[in-house]
Amino acid sequence: MLIPLLAALAYLAAAALLVFRLRQDETQPLRLFWLVLPALALHATTHGIGWHRLHGPDLHFFAALSLVGLGMAAMSTIAAGTQRLEALRVLVYPLAAFFLLLYHFAGHGIANSLDWRLQTHALLALLAYAALAVAALLALMLWFQERALRQRQLHGWLRALPPLTQLESLLFRSLAASFVLLTLALVTGVLFVENLLAQHLVHKTVLSLLSWVVLATLLFGRWRYGWRGPRAVKLTLTAMALLALAFFGSKFVLEMILHRA
Repeated sequence: MLIPLLAALAYLAAAALLVFRLRQDETQPLRLFWLVLPALALHATTHGIGWHRLHGPDLHFFAALSLVGLGMAAMSTIAAGTQRLEALRVLVYPLAAFFLLLYHFAGHGIANSLDWRLQTHALLALLAYAALAVAALLALMLWFQERALRQRQLHGWLRALPPLTQLESLLFRSLAASFVLLTLALVTGVLFVENLLAQHLVHKTVLSLLSWVVLATLLFGRWRYGWRGPRAVKLTLTAMALLALAFFGSKFVLEMILHRA
């Protein structure tokens, strides 16, 4: 199908233009909405067509990865409307293209029999993961930027990042968004998922709760004690690792190794 290939090419073209802008050391942000918005639309259309063919939502491992990539690309594009985030988008757009091509070429799964309540729960979980993944990338950039400033070696792509305080503020806004989305995902899981503590859901539930606790601790520490810097980076990456294990770790074992839906 041509649609996912066009979407991937648009993502990669946008990333290439952003790299060119970074190498030119330009100070003005490059939006590229004319190129990225069609990529996002084609990406979403690919999943819509797949769901239509299967007569239901496809949320198997590669499909979920692709949807997370779509969410990351959409969030970083929205943030780029008010922030200078070329360095972030250089990473996110190729990731979105790669996940989309994996979904397209690795084969589609079977439709999941989910009613609107469970679809809402799954969508919130995927959005929470996408927001936290963006926060994790921002945390890594923050760490590299602080390290470069301490060593007085701020050059190359690091000069394309927003100022340190602005990048830190964006990080905690992303963390707050992921916390809200994860909270809603956990609440809808309790309300809508039957037998939440079934054998194949126990570890997913426990790890998701642990990720939620880490996020809550970090946001409270930021509000009450002004936590920042390496502590914020470590806790962000910890929350990301726990949620990755909860969602994609369990899906990989169940679907790719045990071949169970």
